[in-house]
Amino acid sequence: MNIPVSSILLSLGGKCLLNWTLVFLQSNHICKSFLGVFSFSLAVVDTTLTLFVATLHIHADGYIFLLGMQMTRYHVCLLVQILGQVYNGLQWPVVVLAGLDHLCTVTQRLQPTTARARWYLCFIVTAFLWYLTAAYVFLLSDFIPVLEDVPHSQIHQCWVFHTSQILQVAMLLILTLGCAMLHARCSVGLLKNPPLNDQITGQSRPHTRRSIVHQAVHTFLSTWALLLVFLAVLFLLPVGIPAYLGLNAAWLCFLNSLLISVVLCVVCPASQIAPGLATVPADSFCEWRFKFSLAAEDRT
Repeated sequence: MNIPVSSILLSLGGKCLLNWTLVFLQSNHICKSFLGVFSFSLAVVDTTLTLFVATLHIHADGYIFLLGMQMTRYHVCLLVQILGQVYNGLQWPVVVLAGLDHLCTVTQRLQPTTARARWYLCFIVTAFLWYLTAAYVFLLSDFIPVLEDVPHSQIHQCWVFHTSQILQVAMLLILTLGCAMLHARCSVGLLKNPPLNDQITGQSRPHTRRSIVHQAVHTFLSTWALLLVFLAVLFLLPVGIPAYLGLNAAWLCFLNSLLISVVLCVVCPASQIAPGLATVPADSFCEWRFKFSLAAEDRT
């Protein structure tokens, strides 16, 4: 769809404000996870893009030169389209890497000696991910820019691609969460009459796991229910999200909470969460505290 350059600039400015606000809200722990470091890098990239677009929009006559090349509004549209494709390409790799990071945190399989070492690791992975995605867009993808065949002084709007990865990611993770809930409920149902020799152990584990799944899902939904309704509306209505707005700090915060709930429900053993042996990744929006009944604690 075609969007006026002024609207692109305003939306980018609002996105930058949102990004930096959420980055500062999470400043205490933003460097302790891959998603936190990636959120900071995204804020830097968006700010650079916004300043570049604003400069070219103000100097519409095209008297700005970069590396010996004259910058015009053609380059505004081109850069917005390129970064939109880069953001589309980053969606699934970010989900996979963030999920692995949360998995290692919860199961305590990867423990860098210091917080500085963890930050360096996340920074290197983030920089490498940006590089690989940009190389893919330029060298391997079938991306073709859409530019108007008019003089640059007459360009007042840009063609912008839509993104569908947000809905795909949310749908897959929510389905995974639903399957975990169904599995926990079925496990309790199958073990209502367990063998006598393992009756206590057989009952305590599924009931504890069911409690963990129930509390994790309730914690997630109590915080992000409105955003889920918004995503459902986007899925039902033929309204697209501009690709350059698809990847933002608010989406990453939602993704962080959703991935934590999925990892807690699917992967983490209940025997680690119940006595508090598992470490829950940092989350500025959801308070991941689990409560267990005395009967369940006695059985475990």
